[in-house]
Amino acid sequence: MSLQAPFPQYVLGLDLGTSSVKVVLLDTESRAVVDSQIQETKAEVSCMEGDKRQEQDVAQILSALHQCVAALPRERLCKVRRIGVSGQMHGLMLWKSQEDTPSCLSPVLGCMWQNSEAGFTFQPWRTSHLVTWQDGRCSREFLDSLAQPDSHISLATGFGCATIFWYMRNRPQCLEFFNTAGTIHDYVVAVLCGLKKPLMSAQNAASWGYFNTRCGTWNLKILRDSGFPTCLLPTIAKSGAIAGKTVREWYGVPEGTEVGVALGDFQCSVYSCMTEKTDAVLNISTSAQLSFALTSAFLPPAQPNPIASVAYFPYFDGKYLAVAAALNGGNVLASFVGMLKQWTQELGQEIPQSTIYSQSIHAALNVARTDLVVKATVFGERHSPDQLASVTNISPSNLSLGHVTRALCRGIAENLNSMLPCQLLIESGVQRIIGSGSALTRNQVLQQEVEKVFTLPIVYGKTVDSAVGVAMVMLDRK
Repeated sequence: MSLQAPFPQYVLGLDLGTSSVKVVLLDTESRAVVDSQIQETKAEVSCMEGDKRQEQDVAQILSALHQCVAALPRERLCKVRRIGVSGQMHGLMLWKSQEDTPSCLSPVLGCMWQNSEAGFTFQPWRTSHLVTWQDGRCSREFLDSLAQPDSHISLATGFGCATIFWYMRNRPQCLEFFNTAGTIHDYVVAVLCGLKKPLMSAQNAASWGYFNTRCGTWNLKILRDSGFPTCLLPTIAKSGAIAGKTVREWYGVPEGTEVGVALGDFQCSVYSCMTEKTDAVLNISTSAQLSFALTSAFLPPAQPNPIASVAYFPYFDGKYLAVAAALNGGNVLASFVGMLKQWTQELGQEIPQSTIYSQSIHAALNVARTDLVVKATVFGERHSPDQLASVTNISPSNLSLGHVTRALCRGIAENLNSMLPCQLLIESGVQRIIGSGSALTRNQVLQQEVEKVFTLPIVYGKTVDSAVGVAMVMLDRK
């Protein structure tokens, strides 16, 4: 179905992030964002000191979502023709589907619909907290004790299936009340569409563990043999498919509006700025990611390679993204600035971090190149967690602020190139790189060093945005 029309129509994009919710309205004809809202969720649930749990209050997340949608122009919301939803991958929440509930409740979901002056809204009803992707309760020892998944993606703490296994062994009573599970964005889609059993895209399923992306199925036999409650697992749907239609009017969005199956925020962020099939996307914010879409003929390896620096994420239309996800990006520069601030304080001076940062960049712009070498892996890497940073080739002439800052920026670029070499991009048919992320787009020195290391043309100006990306996906789906 084409969404093109002679009169304004819109796609509503929702992204439920780790710390905030963002919504956008995308014009179906111009593909331009005409309205957007963002709201911090402030949903973290306090835990005892030393507790590795990371949980969030679902009611707080939904409150932020409703505030964002309600703030959009109602005259445009009534012309929304599709809704796309993305969110933080890996995380787990539980709820109960049931047939016989009071009329104010969804007949099939753990939610309560309410009618206010602003329109219908929904609240969670007897759901669990959201256990986020940052959850650390599954130790390496615990993960090693689990059955080996039939998947090319290594199991990690914070993955939905791993968290359910943890509950089975440590708090089985927490699972007894619930019969349904999914991510927070799967839940929102299920509520909007009134689904008895939630749908989960291959993108989200792959981030839960125990999912084979080659055949698109859960590892049911492996899970059942381990006593896993497979009844909790959502039904798999194609990424980009329509999950259903809204069962109620929602802040002006008409009842019967098509809603897409929930998608991964990373895939949607790439989709938001990858305008050509031959593009690669380099995003450097706190961390850094370099990715490009592989051909439809590519299949990932059957088993994970824990020392591989490139991962393969399900994308769209049966394709995969090759992703070098570095733990070292803008956080390295932030650590450097923090170190300089601490030094100046110890010397009796109080200089704002913003001043230290801007002066460091200015000094580096006056240094065309440096022979100082900084290995910028301050935070290690997933494929090499014990890797540390180092500084070599030190001489009296290259110890200035400008030399060190430029060498640090080059180290960030070279680390990414070591994980996913520019030559491999070229051999894979990549013709240009889309550069995005605050740490890259606001740092001319880092841009210069990236351009030296990656010899492909680099285009700046596009913003990685999951809410925009998921709206674009829904606009492009037939």
